[in-house]
Amino acid sequence: MSAVGLESFEHTVQLTHIWINELDEKLDWENKARSYRLLKAVLNAVRDWLQVNEAADLGAQLPMLLRGAYYDQWRPARNPAKPRGRAAFIARVQEAFDKDPLPDAEKAVAAVFDLLSAKVSGGEIEDVRRSLPSDIRALWRVE
Repeated sequence: MSAVGLESFEHTVQLTHIWINELDEKLDWENKARSYRLLKAVLNAVRDWLQVNEAADLGAQLPMLLRGAYYDQWRPARNPAKPRGRAAFIARVQEAFDKDPLPDAEKAVAAVFDLLSAKVSGGEIEDVRRSLPSDIRALWRVE
């Protein structure tokens, strides 16, 4: 593999660490593995709540390493998920924390939404928010 190819891997690893570190700091967890698990769980839930084209548009804006986690085990024919309400969304995220449940899952999800708002283009975030049910959209603060 060329040095240029390796540089792109190093860059995506660095970007992914930045995202995870920022989320870990927002949550005041000091547990990067748990922060990554939360980020992946929320990204996968968002992906499954969106129409296929919108899910792909969001995926295109993620760092390559997170994009792999985002698409892991995706079954586009099942999009959007049913039921699509807030309780089902939170339950989906909590599945990743069955041995150590999130004490305030809605706050944790909102922290990921804040991170996405800071890292993904404003137009894409607005498209994603508009595509989600209103009760989930309420967790996604707009600044």
